[in-house]
Amino acid sequence: MLPLAAIEYPFEWMAYFLSRRSFLEVLEYLGSFSVLIAVIFYFSESGDRMKQKHYQAWQVINTAQGKGGSGGRIEALQELDQDGVPLVGVDVAGAFLQAVRLPKAGLNRANLNSVDARDSNFEGADFTAADLRSGNFRSGNFSNAKLQDAQLTDADLCSANLSGANLNGASLDGVDLGNADLTNMKWQGIKSVKRTNLQGARNAPEGFRPWALQHGAISDGARSDCQ
Repeated sequence: MLPLAAIEYPFEWMAYFLSRRSFLEVLEYLGSFSVLIAVIFYFSESGDRMKQKHYQAWQVINTAQGKGGSGGRIEALQELDQDGVPLVGVDVAGAFLQAVRLPKAGLNRANLNSVDARDSNFEGADFTAADLRSGNFRSGNFSNAKLQDAQLTDADLCSANLSGANLNGASLDGVDLGNADLTNMKWQGIKSVKRTNLQGARNAPEGFRPWALQHGAISDGARSDCQ
């Protein structure tokens, strides 16, 4: 019986301590304290986690530079923009960015040459001095966008929304504005409109169409296949 007694003795002491209310309260306080410590550490490290998230997004964008397709760049760009990170000078030339959502994005001096960004939302975005040449921006939303000094040569803006957009200093040579909405567009400082197609362009500001035609723009249905 001695081995059994030896085992029973420590269990009796354990039962005694567990039955004490104060001991259980101490355990409860310790549990709550550990949760509090975990919460403090979580928030203290939130800045590092955000930096890591942004680093990974930039890595996706830079790794895919010069390549076609999306390569995860749509999600990466949207993540950075949603976190308020400026996209100044970003290079996504030739990328597939269809339906990307970058409202109010800071895209100054960005390279969007030859991108496919149909049905995208760039409302209020800043494209100052950006390169959008030969880009496909059909049905894109550029309302209230800043396009000062932007290069838009041969871009497809068919059915795009350019209401309130600022195009002062922009080059629009060969741009297709067929069926585009030009309501309240700021055009007086446009740099060039040679071969710019105005066929079907809607709500052109007063004076814009005659000025554009006089400076090399065209209004030729055969030039555009906008619906």
